[in-house]
Amino acid sequence: QVQLVESGGGLVQPGGSLRLSCAAFGISFMIADMAWYRQAPGKQRELVAIITSGSRTNYADSMKDRFTISRDNAKSTVYLQMNSLKPEDTAVYYCKLYNTPYWGQGTQVTVSS
Repeated sequence: QVQLVESGGGLVQPGGSLRLSCAAFGISFMIADMAWYRQAPGKQRELVAIITSGSRTNYADSMKDRFTISRDNAKSTVYLQMNSLKPEDTAVYYCKLYNTPYWGQGTQVTVSS
């Protein structure tokens, strides 16, 4: 049974940082391409970043200078380091097993003073 469990969200002031984690269960993590998406209130879900099994990365243009996706195969975990956060980064962030229907439950990130 595939399970993706996100953590690390919360309330942060503008300019601050957060690191999200997504622990994967029930998959061969080392050969999995993983992704982070986000969905802001009233908006469609959008791709944030992808990391392949070979650790190649790709980012949405608006986030590539501030966000970093990484993975730890030994822990079956993918991370999203978010720096210089802005109020418009407020959203629910979801982990996804890329190109599959498997999503995590999401973690709320709120950027506000």
